[in-house]
Amino acid sequence: MGSQRKCPVDTGDAPAAIGPYSQAVAAGGWLFCSGQLGLDPATGELVPGGIEEQGRRAMANLGAVLEAAGLAFEDLTKLTVYITDMSGFAAFNEVYAEFLSQPWPARAVVGAAALPKGALVEIEGVALLRD
Repeated sequence: MGSQRKCPVDTGDAPAAIGPYSQAVAAGGWLFCSGQLGLDPATGELVPGGIEEQGRRAMANLGAVLEAAGLAFEDLTKLTVYITDMSGFAAFNEVYAEFLSQPWPARAVVGAAALPKGALVEIEGVALLRD
């Protein structure tokens, strides 16, 4: 993947974009990952359950996009997490720690009034491309 030009990254192992955007774009030595919801890639529907189940699926979808770019969770440098109910913050943190470890990426968690498809959580990330 060239670092001087922008290059889209798409994989069938994560849900298809539900709008006019790429799952991720590599540019300038970085991978910018679009927000992932807790959608089942096979059906395009939200997985059943609460923030834990949707969060776990959203993280797995983000992992599939990273893998399509030849990266892994340890390459993430910044994440932004949107949740519709801040009372789920602690539960989401437990799911988050299943996928990531120290040194932790920088992160923001933002309370959102609503997310696409009625999702409870959406996760976007930035990763450093490997040489």
